[in-house]
Amino acid sequence: MARVFVTGSADGLGRLAARRLVEAGHEVVLHGRSEARAREARRAVPGAQAALAGDLSSLAETRALADQARAAGPFDAVIHNAGLYLQPRRETADGVEQVFAVNVLAPYVLTALVPARRLVYVSSGMHRGGAPDLGDLAWRRRRWSASQAYSDSKLLLVTLAFAVARRWPGVRSNAIDPGWVPTKMGGPGAPDDLEEGARTQVWLAVSDDAGARVSGRYFFHLRQRAAHRAASDEAVQEELLRVCAERSGVPFPGEFAGDSAGAVP
Repeated sequence: MARVFVTGSADGLGRLAARRLVEAGHEVVLHGRSEARAREARRAVPGAQAALAGDLSSLAETRALADQARAAGPFDAVIHNAGLYLQPRRETADGVEQVFAVNVLAPYVLTALVPARRLVYVSSGMHRGGAPDLGDLAWRRRRWSASQAYSDSKLLLVTLAFAVARRWPGVRSNAIDPGWVPTKMGGPGAPDDLEEGARTQVWLAVSDDAGARVSGRYFFHLRQRAAHRAASDEAVQEELLRVCAERSGVPFPGEFAGDSAGAVP
């Protein structure tokens, strides 16, 4: 049995992954962006251990969520599922654009502050159209493109997963593409299977299969796929970690700090 924290688990892929984990006998802690959404998550996933609240577009709330998660842990795995898709440009109180804040900066902060031996980052096939541009995080100089902002963020999320894998060899850190699935984000006409979309993150979080006992890989439906080459560029990885540490005020630990966390073999 593993203990797993799933962000963004009030609906969609996060909720389905949490349900499948509970059904398999694992202990699951849920997350919603507000107290109301956390209650929704708890109602939607009977058998979950707890549901935590925190708005990932706010650094203060993300750090408070990390405190809650540490108190609810330790965790064997964290599934970084929460994310924003096509949004109007909005600069957060912390001076970054909201899609970057939720899709990249919040997972960075939670990674640095919430130890776990397995980390799963839910990206997108759209990351292949992204650019690792860290020079204008508030989109003040560039003309706003919601799709480009999303693609960029998902590329940077894969980059984060690969950076963690390289920096922390004792941790299994991987990114996935769940496919274009019929969630509120994907829309009712999405052609891929929702069940398949959740299956890979569950597998990577808890499975003893040899295929899941890897790190620094990108998956689609249980199979490894090639990721955008920028995600494997160590210079890009280091710049991302530097910028996230600078913007969040949370340094990236030089060594994995989770020796007290229960390990999934």
